[in-house]
Amino acid sequence: MEAMVTAWLLGKKCTVPATLTIMDAMEYAGFKLIRGVGCRNGFCGACAVIYRLKGTTELKVVLACQTKIEEGMCVGKIESFPLNKRSFNLEELRPTDNIIGQLYPEIYSCIGCNACTKGCPEGINVMQYIAYAQRGEYEKCARESFDCVGCNICASRCPAQISHSAVGLLARRLTGRYLEPQCAHLEKRVAEVEQGLYREPLTKLKNLPLAELQKLYNNREIEK
Repeated sequence: MEAMVTAWLLGKKCTVPATLTIMDAMEYAGFKLIRGVGCRNGFCGACAVIYRLKGTTELKVVLACQTKIEEGMCVGKIESFPLNKRSFNLEELRPTDNIIGQLYPEIYSCIGCNACTKGCPEGINVMQYIAYAQRGEYEKCARESFDCVGCNICASRCPAQISHSAVGLLARRLTGRYLEPQCAHLEKRVAEVEQGLYREPLTKLKNLPLAELQKLYNNREIEK
């Protein structure tokens, strides 16, 4: 028989297969994840949960999609972290005059505790990209934060209340808009798409066997 574990999911005592992730265990127990979660037609990073093991007081914050259920888990759902995200018009900004520091001055309150990096489920060096933002090195900040899924677990651990994901996102937008070299063929390709030149090839791709589609993907030319 399949090994089972007992856990408390959103206050409900449940017995679920030990092989499941927290997300799958919640669905197995009857919860419907119909909002927010990326692999359920929402956005990636929305499945952050907080849990402790029965008999302990240590709280842990993780992504439910990549964390296995354990015996005695007490799991609570985190809808969102209250980020202090600023409003701006990207066309009115420039990657000069330390614009990120002006919009997010709390980055200078970083005490170097590295709790943000330790908490990142994607293994991103969060404290490092905040340091790049402090110095106005936005291209480095953009690259270091590129894999961020915006779960904001880092923000939940930050004593300086820095909105790390918002800082990284702004750095990537500034880099893409102003700092990275423009692709010479991009406007031409966009015009071709709008003219419908790729509708037939796209239909053919949709009908390819999975193995052939994977082969095409793995051997594709990647622009440098």
